[in-house]
Order: sequence, then C-alpha cells, then structure tokens
Amino acid sequence: MAPDLSRFFAERGFAMVSIDYRLSDEAVFPAPIEDVKTAIRWIRSVADTFALDSDHVGLWGSSAGGHLAAVAALSPAEQFQGSEHLGHSSTVQAVVDSYGPVDFSLIDKEREQFTAAAVDVEGIVVPDLLPAGHPESFESRFLGVPVDGSPGQVKLANPVTYVQRGAPPFLILHGLSDGLIPWGQSRLLFEALQAAENEVTMLTFERLGHGFFNNSKLDFVDPGTVTMFRSTASQAFDCGARVDRIGFGFDLVEDFLRTHLIKS
Repeated sequence: MAPDLSRFFAERGFAMVSIDYRLSDEAVFPAPIEDVKTAIRWIRSVADTFALDSDHVGLWGSSAGGHLAAVAALSPAEQFQGSEHLGHSSTVQAVVDSYGPVDFSLIDKEREQFTAAAVDVEGIVVPDLLPAGHPESFESRFLGVPVDGSPGQVKLANPVTYVQRGAPPFLILHGLSDGLIPWGQSRLLFEALQAAENEVTMLTFERLGHGFFNNSKLDFVDPGTVTMFRSTASQAFDCGARVDRIGFGFDLVEDFLRTHLIKS
C-alpha cells in the first residue's frame, strides 16, 4: 500500500526502492529491522549498477513502515544488522516517518483519550483491532511476546531508545483524526529528537486519519488545520509555503528529500 512512486518521485529524479520485510507470521522482532538495514546495504552494493548516489539514501515509511524506518535509522549500525552485504553502510541521510507507532506501551491509553475531528476511513477498514497490550495484537505479534508484561522488548522496539545527537534529519507527519496510531506517538519521537538537538520537523493534519499516504489523490483532500513543529536545528528545510495550501502532500515529502538527498 503506497502512492504511485513513479508519478510522484521516480519521474522527478529519485530512485525509489520498495522494501519487503518479514511479517510476524514468519519472523518476529528484530527480524524486520534487520531486513530494512540489509536492504539499505544492498542498495549501496548495487549503486554502481543502477547509477545510484550511495552517499544520499533516505527512508520513508508509513504506519508500521514508519516505525521500522525510525528504528533502523536511529539504532547503532552494529545492532539489528543482519548478515548480508556487511561491507556496506546501513546509515541514511534523511527519514520521513508517516504516522508510525513509537511506544507500544502507551498506545492503548492514547486510544482511550482519542477524539477525532473527521472520520478515519483507514481505521474503519481494519477488522477486529485488539488493544496493543493484548497477547494477539499486531504489536504483540510483532514483538513475539505480549506488550503488557514485556517492558524490555517494548523498549528495544521503541525508536526513542536510540535517539542521540547526530541523528539524520526527520520529517514526521501525522493525522489528528488517526484512531489507529494516535498522534501522541509521533509527538514522543519529535520531542526526543528535539531534546537531543537534532533536525526534526513534525506536521499534524486536523482532518486526516491513518494511512493517508496510500491515497494517490491526497493532494485533492482537505487536511483541515495544519500545525507545524520544528526543532531549532531544522533551518535547512523550510516547508512554510507548503502548509498554507491544499495540494501539499507529496510535494512536502519531495521538498524534504530534495533538501537532504540532492541539494546537500
């Protein structure tokens, strides 16, 4: 589930690689993180073959993919590294995290306090959503152990655990009408990155729910009030002109990636 990557990005000079990773019915955490880091190293291993710029690699993930992108980008290189293409680096130069979960132990509390400004269409189509703390929830199945009663594993899967100064620039995007992953999850990551003096910009969208980047017609959707939060280190990326109009969506991501992957 993704937008038209050819139309929005590949035609504008970006090589887009859609990463596959093992799901919880095949392998549990940290296997998916290992898969993301292995894919980054593979990209660098074939950079000459495909005329890629291996010095400027970014990650963009939405929902579970946003979580994987954040953990892969922030955790030490030797952690969750896997076993393939070890002669190449898994570091990245930019990260876009769209409505990804952060601290699994807080999701249920945030859902209980959640009030939406608009209908979360993506949330409606998710069948039988269990509390994150339930042993059979998506989050517990991802970890391989119940979220409730497993604080050590929850901490290892929390990208905030690995935040330190010198992280790659982050763009965090979240809908305030997201009933699956409430926007407070993104706020946790923003605040941790900001406190460590990293470059991070977060935007929230009043009327957008979960999964809004799956919609290739997002630029024709009214997001409602857009609120921007920026760390003092975020001067390189100026998105002010984008948030003042409808039609911001994919251009916003492109501007961020272009700033840190092409203009640098």
